[in-house]
Amino acid sequence: MASSIQVQGDESVTLRVTHSNLKTFASDIRFSLQLTVEAVKDKLWRKCGTSVNSMHLELFDDARNKVADLSDNSKPLGFYSPLDGFRLHVLDLDPTSVSSGGWLEDTSLVEKYKISEEAYNKRQDTFRKYKEKFTSQIPTTAEAKIPDTCMEDLCADIKVGSRCEVEPGAKRGVVKFVGQAEPLGPGFWVGVQYDEPLGKHDGMVKGVRYFECPPSHGGMLRPEKVKVGDYPERDPFEEDEI
Repeated sequence: MASSIQVQGDESVTLRVTHSNLKTFASDIRFSLQLTVEAVKDKLWRKCGTSVNSMHLELFDDARNKVADLSDNSKPLGFYSPLDGFRLHVLDLDPTSVSSGGWLEDTSLVEKYKISEEAYNKRQDTFRKYKEKFTSQIPTTAEAKIPDTCMEDLCADIKVGSRCEVEPGAKRGVVKFVGQAEPLGPGFWVGVQYDEPLGKHDGMVKGVRYFECPPSHGGMLRPEKVKVGDYPERDPFEEDEI
């Protein structure tokens, strides 16, 4: 008989909780089987807003069959023999409940705070004021423009025909171009023909030919990445001494 059921102190069950007024509310909650029905209602009140006195609980199995009405507040939850995966449905009997009419789900029912444009402009703590202040501190396009002579001084010792080494990667080659390349950006550029096919083109970039070299041997770089000097072509068959 149901009255003879004994609940072990460490037993608990996970139930799927639904609500009569809250169509989007569904939560898996673990309950101790020792909790009284009243204590279960108190726990649910904190989650769904329905008061204990206005709450009626129904227990359904995992096949959606109704198992019991939890009508006796003094009985432990374990008296009704719930299992993991069963559904505990909350019926809100209060027509004036905060959960009724969609007030806890439908944001369109909430009156929106509105402020006039004039009042908003007078406030100093708005995002608009922050954006205006931030924007005013950013240099204009004209002020931030990179001059056409940028890095010209770094090209002083880089001459066409010079052997060079390019970083990163210590790639070696010969300088084939020094000057401005407007399609690539303002300032000075250095064109290099690599000794090996480590490049991206044959000297033509964005439809403009800056120098001639075999395919995949050409590179256009900023002068700070190019070092000129005694950088002979590496012997691919050279072996380290043992």
